[in-house]
Amino acid sequence: MRYDIPEADAFTQTYWDAAAQGRLLVRRCRACGRAHHYPREFCPHCWSEDVDWQPASGRATLYTWSVVHRNDLPPFGERTPYVAAVVELAEGPRMMTEVVECADAGRLRGGTDLEVVFRDRVPVFRPVR
Repeated sequence: MRYDIPEADAFTQTYWDAAAQGRLLVRRCRACGRAHHYPREFCPHCWSEDVDWQPASGRATLYTWSVVHRNDLPPFGERTPYVAAVVELAEGPRMMTEVVECADAGRLRGGTDLEVVFRDRVPVFRPVR
């Protein structure tokens, strides 16, 4: 099954190129030192424009989630049920994503350790094995 990815622009191309290579990137501010995600050209914490790409560890914890049992919009209807989630990256920022390779979503708990995997060049997360 093919999953659509967002259209890259000149700014986000670096992020999507890294994802295609199996690497997750975040933005880090050189002024205040804090990481952020989604990618922006400025720091949302101190507003500095002195930010750069940094490799992320790929480790995260589950912050919140919902098991989606019905979604009529393509291509989501073909994959129900699925776990829509917000994870907290080890680097600090939170990221919207999907939890995959979780046979029993009822066993998920806040704080569950997760690791990044890539599905069709898109970062998703699975429970640490």
